Parts: sequence; structure tokens; C-alpha cells
Amino acid sequence: MSTSNQMHRPDFGVWEKYFDANLERQARLDARIPWATPSHLPPADVVAIARSLQRFELGESGEGEGLRSKARRLNDAAYDRALVRFVAEEQKHSALFAGVLARFGAERLTSHWSDAVFVVLRRLLGLRTEVTLFLIAETTAMEYFGALGRSSDPVIEGVARRVLTDEVEHVRFQIDQLRAGFARTPQVGRMLAAGAAWVVAVGAATVLAVDHGAAMRALGLHPAVFWRRALAQFGRAVPEAFGLGPAAPFGPSVTLHEYAEAAAEGGQAPGR
Repeated sequence: MSTSNQMHRPDFGVWEKYFDANLERQARLDARIPWATPSHLPPADVVAIARSLQRFELGESGEGEGLRSKARRLNDAAYDRALVRFVAEEQKHSALFAGVLARFGAERLTSHWSDAVFVVLRRLLGLRTEVTLFLIAETTAMEYFGALGRSSDPVIEGVARRVLTDEVEHVRFQIDQLRAGFARTPQVGRMLAAGAAWVVAVGAATVLAVDHGAAMRALGLHPAVFWRRALAQFGRAVPEAFGLGPAAPFGPSVTLHEYAEAAAEGGQAPGR
């Protein structure tokens, strides 16, 4: 990357600091999950939710080497360090889901067709496309995680709320990278990229609604309602991510000072 191009990239050091600051809050929220509490969910609901979480556990367990390899071509050391921390948070989510599976006596998956398709798409295309796929995956899953967070099972509720607090900022992290990546792309190119992303998002939301429909129903979320809300979540991210509308300030949704206060209280950080 040339020095001229590097000057157009924002400082991802703020994200590196955010991920480091988030460790304390993660530890506090992890400690509040009542792992020893027995589950009183009906057996059919346990089976449906466990099958669903098997897919999510597998999807969040990757090492991120392909993503990091592409990112290194930017010669942006701060972004690379932030990316390492982002991947580590995703792996922690995988570990939390694995904990729920173990509690239910369910096995972890070693492969699944939906994860395989996602991996193939990521490996075939460039950094901006891979980040777009992460944005799609994370925005469309937010509504589902919200439903998990309303579960009557205290462990599922605690894990979901813990994961959701990270995912809110992960969406912002992907948006910021796409904003930087498309900064010098003409508007027509950004519009075409956004249109292609919409096509993939519709497919992703449909797969989630079908593949995880039984779990959604067990959680009181109708798949059709999920589908509509998931695409609405993605739609809110599109204008900012592709430079087609007003942009929020660069960086996480809260200042580090606000985040430290929220961590000390053991709760969620306030959003913008």
C-alpha cells in the first residue's frame, strides 16, 4: 500500500484499545452466567436450541488466518492488531456456545454445509467482500441472539446477552473497515457493492430462518418475523458501511471512559 493510500485510512488504534478495554467487562459478564443452574426447558426445546447453537459454535471457532492474510496487505499494523483481538472475541463466543452444548449433553459439530459455503466465499474473494460477509452474518444474527437473551433458561440468557454486547461493537468494527475500504471507490461502485450485499443478506437471513426455525419457535420468535427484522438490522448498517448516507463517528459506540464505567458496574455499555 502506498503512503498516499495509507493517509486516507483512519486510525484503527481506537479499536485496539476498545478490544483491550472490553476484556474486563467480558470477565465480569462471564462470571455472572449461572452455569450450575439446571435447565427446566422442555426436552424438545433443548434439542432445537442445541442444534442451532451447534451451527453458531462452529461458525465462530475459526482462527481468522485468511482474513488476517488479506488484511496484512493494507500495511495497517493497528488494524491488524485490532483484527487479532476481534477474532479472539469470536472464539470466546464459540467457547460459550460450547459450554451450553456441554450442559445439554450435545456434541460440537466438526462441519456443516452452511459454514462450508461461508468459508468458501470468504476465501475466494478479497478483504472488502470478506468483511461484508462478516457484516451480513453479524447483523442478521442479532435478532436471533436477542431472542436467546429472552430465554427462560438463565444460562442461555446469560450467554446470549454476553455475546450480544460484543456483537453490537463487532458490527461497528466491520462498518468502519468497509467505510475505510470504500472511501476512494466511486459512488456507482459503492452502490453496486451494496446491491450485491443485499442479495447475499436476503439469502443469509432466509437460511437462518429455515435452518434455525425450530429454535426460533422454541424461543417465541416466528421465523418470518426474524427474517424481516434481520434484514432491517442489515439495512440500517448499509448506508454507513458503503458510504451512501450519514456516518456515525469512527470507532466503538461508546468512549473508553464510558466503557470502563460500564465494565465496573458489570453491565452493558451505553450506546450512542
